[in-house]
Amino acid sequence: MEADREWMYEGRIVNGMFSNKWGDKVDEFVAFALRHPKCVNGGTTIRCPCTLVKCQNKKFLNVETVKVHLYKNGFVLDYYVWIYHGEKEVHQRCSRSVRVSVSETDQIVSDNMNHTTYHIMVCDAAGPEFNPDEEPNAEARNFYDMIRAGDKPVYKGNSKHTQLSAAVRMLEIKCRHRCSQAWFDDMSNFIQELLPPDNLIPLDFYSTKKLVRGLGLPVQVIHCCVNNCMIYWGDDSDLNSCKKCGHARYKQTVRGSGNRLYIRKLKVPYKKMHYFPITPRLQRLYASTATANEMRWHSEHHMEDGKMCHPSDAPAWKHFDGCFPDFSSEVRNVSLGLFADGFQPFGQSGQQYSLWPVVVTAYNLPPDLCMKEEFMFLTVLVPGPTNPKGKIDVFLQPLIAELKSLWGVGVQTYDISKRKNF
Repeated sequence: MEADREWMYEGRIVNGMFSNKWGDKVDEFVAFALRHPKCVNGGTTIRCPCTLVKCQNKKFLNVETVKVHLYKNGFVLDYYVWIYHGEKEVHQRCSRSVRVSVSETDQIVSDNMNHTTYHIMVCDAAGPEFNPDEEPNAEARNFYDMIRAGDKPVYKGNSKHTQLSAAVRMLEIKCRHRCSQAWFDDMSNFIQELLPPDNLIPLDFYSTKKLVRGLGLPVQVIHCCVNNCMIYWGDDSDLNSCKKCGHARYKQTVRGSGNRLYIRKLKVPYKKMHYFPITPRLQRLYASTATANEMRWHSEHHMEDGKMCHPSDAPAWKHFDGCFPDFSSEVRNVSLGLFADGFQPFGQSGQQYSLWPVVVTAYNLPPDLCMKEEFMFLTVLVPGPTNPKGKIDVFLQPLIAELKSLWGVGVQTYDISKRKNF
């Protein structure tokens, strides 16, 4: 199998037609998967690696359906190593012209480096899976692009803002003042007129978002039943009405007047929730020199004077380690705590609305860190206006599915403190 797999994300459609060359590569991928019986379910089905939420290497389908999905949707992002289809070794897959030495990596992640605020933000946002002795993968390559962007002044002689800090500040102003995209584009053009011709200010809203995309966290917007009966996710993502109460999924928006009434084609759901995947944020804890060593604290510290100062000192923790020795043998496996509570986002004078965030924290960290705000990861926002009460488990389905995948399959992560993948 050739090491360069950029073809997976390039050349699928050429001149408006599906590429025969790309199709041949897909056939090779399917044949590769079928040669590994452990990854074939029932002898005929394999995991579908397309971009559909219900697939993404989670759902087993027959090979012809997998091919159709790949032609239609393409491969899931950054699946260069086919670990769900029988591959174990990590392929080097980037351009030979891109290479990062160990000394360069030390310089980038060193805590003693004179970082700008936005430089540090970029470092904290990165979660690359790379080995310094290997060529960087696409995620790591984007990381270094963000670092370089953080070092470039917006124009020669300006010491206050870099290209990245200016882009982030512009987006922050847009959100704070609730400005429209058209306003943002017009203001960007006006700033271009004020600055020298060789300035690096993004030209419009699209360019700005593209520049800071590497800082963002993935988020899934999932439609919900207005009565909290179900979420339209996984196998139910294509339904148009609730399978429990029968309530419609989308609003019927009528426009016009008199005899000229028509229903808008734009589908607006009655209710939607937000899900923030936890995996990339856990990986970042090991990608940062500030936290990688601390993630082993739960195993390396010693209880003093018989006083319990952390959940890892409790008998229940030790009992769990004894029940699952395969998990506890790798001290870098993450133990999580989960909690949820409702609050009124509009204050006492606003409308009655109960919003329920679900938060996860890593108990690998010492007590003075695991309870800090920056290490409490928001994973689910349960929408209101009413209290979900006994139906909160409906909204936890994506999180439970991700946690089960991490427990059963896991994900390769780079530990910067030991410079090894595990």
